[in-house]
Amino acid sequence: MQLELRHLQAVCQIAEAGSLGGAARRLGVSQPALSAQLRRIERVTGGELFVRGRSGVEPTPLGQYVLAKARRVLNEMEALGAETRAMATDSPLRLGCILLVLVDGLLARTDLTLSGREITVDVEHSVTALVRMLGAGRYDVILYGEVNDHEVALPRGALARTLIPKEPFCIRMSTRHPLAGRETLDLADLAGEQWMTLVEDDDGGPEALIGACAAAGFVPSLRYRITDRQMRHHLVAAGRAISLTQPTAPAVAGTVMRPLRGTPISGRIRLAWNRSAVSGAQADLLYRAAAGAYLANVDNNPFHRVWWDAHPEAHPDLG
Repeated sequence: MQLELRHLQAVCQIAEAGSLGGAARRLGVSQPALSAQLRRIERVTGGELFVRGRSGVEPTPLGQYVLAKARRVLNEMEALGAETRAMATDSPLRLGCILLVLVDGLLARTDLTLSGREITVDVEHSVTALVRMLGAGRYDVILYGEVNDHEVALPRGALARTLIPKEPFCIRMSTRHPLAGRETLDLADLAGEQWMTLVEDDDGGPEALIGACAAAGFVPSLRYRITDRQMRHHLVAAGRAISLTQPTAPAVAGTVMRPLRGTPISGRIRLAWNRSAVSGAQADLLYRAAAGAYLANVDNNPFHRVWWDAHPEAHPDLG
């Protein structure tokens, strides 16, 4: 086996995370797979690169040497990417997004053509996939969400800016649900419900739901894990399940959206970009376009407009 860039990136992530588990989460792989990869790397380098210390894994003298070389190589590759992308001014800017509610608004804004540069937009179902593809150069910019205290670890060379610091998650349920007539719900009222989540809910949503429900005195039944959004809406409309939903989500026939009293679960929206492919000015234009798309959806649900007007600290920084 010969060392490749992905091997150098793995070694750097292990050192930065201080543990194989943390590095595996950042890289979007399983811990056993990363452990096996590290053993193969160590066979090539001729010795152990990390040892277990009191606060996690620590680099050995050989590991420190390899890390220094790896960081130098990766920095050179970053610089090469920046220079070549800057020269290829006619190449499209590649945006990955997981927030469908913002996609149409982004595409509708004329400032998405930056200095004559086109933008391509792909929608993913996984934050982990978005981050991995940003690190691999598949995307230049990603737009994603985080729930409660969950923080997405970004790859080397990426910068990020918070678009929406806080938004209150709400509940989507069938119009025939016994609680559908209430203006506001207590989370405790939903004990015994069947909950629906995405197959790849890796934005902290399931963990936030479980924690909030525990504080409310019950354990949620996460029965359905479905990727297809149309199927999710159909099952909710049929009364088979309820789901957490962003407050800017559009209306769906047969369902209603209700806020949770006390905002036990909240999210934030962030924009991240590869600094080798996107200039600061371009990132600012994209930020403003995404902010405009979000603001255009605040009135999708009257309860969110009321909350939004009462919480200026949740507004995007357009100063």
